[in-house]
Amino acid sequence: MVLVSRRAAGALFVGGALSLTLGSLLYPVMLGVQKVGSAPERVIATPATGPLTEADRDFVVEVRSAGLWEYPVGQMALRKGTTKAVKIAGKHLIDGHASLDASCRGVAARLGITLPNRPTPQQQGFMATLKADSGKQFDTDMTNLLRAADGQVLSTIASVRTTTRNSLVRALADQANDTDLDDLTVLEKTGLVDFGQVLVQETTAPTLPAQDLTPPPPVATQPQVVLTPSASSTPSPSPSVG
Repeated sequence: MVLVSRRAAGALFVGGALSLTLGSLLYPVMLGVQKVGSAPERVIATPATGPLTEADRDFVVEVRSAGLWEYPVGQMALRKGTTKAVKIAGKHLIDGHASLDASCRGVAARLGITLPNRPTPQQQGFMATLKADSGKQFDTDMTNLLRAADGQVLSTIASVRTTTRNSLVRALADQANDTDLDDLTVLEKTGLVDFGQVLVQETTAPTLPAQDLTPPPPVATQPQVVLTPSASSTPSPSPSVG
């Protein structure tokens, strides 16, 4: 895979009102890596940028959810990683998902899609595992958890990119694809990926209940979490809000 620079992807979207069939799109009932909606082809809005389906909406939410756990893991990698390659991977995670999240929030605002402020319970569990890890165990667990997750999501990106009729969702899928491929590349460059283990994880259907695969809806009074690019090799304590 050719390394794709995420920093080259600029702001994709500008403000503007759209005529939607719904004043506010319903929060997705269930998300998963392989399945993103109960009726994915159902059109739920008709903005000027093209019909919006349940799968489109769920994809935007899934992009947001991925960033909400992979970005903090990148911060952990800068703090806890024991090799230069792991720290480099951490910086790519921070900067790539900050850029992708900015685009995702722009798309969601234009399409009236409600975004979560926290990742799924499953993703929160991944973060808890890595938070408890240290030394080489952290390096190994981080690399393989992310490599499996990013490998799985490629199929979702490809499906949405080839089926969506909405130009904003299509542009977001393009950027998500570049970000995901860059993540895969830097993770593999650590030399820590157990490809046998990762393949099993990527091809095994989730057995968790739906609520564990769905990010919780945002609290109405809570400011939207914003993921910011790293100013240097030193991570910020946590995602900023604004």
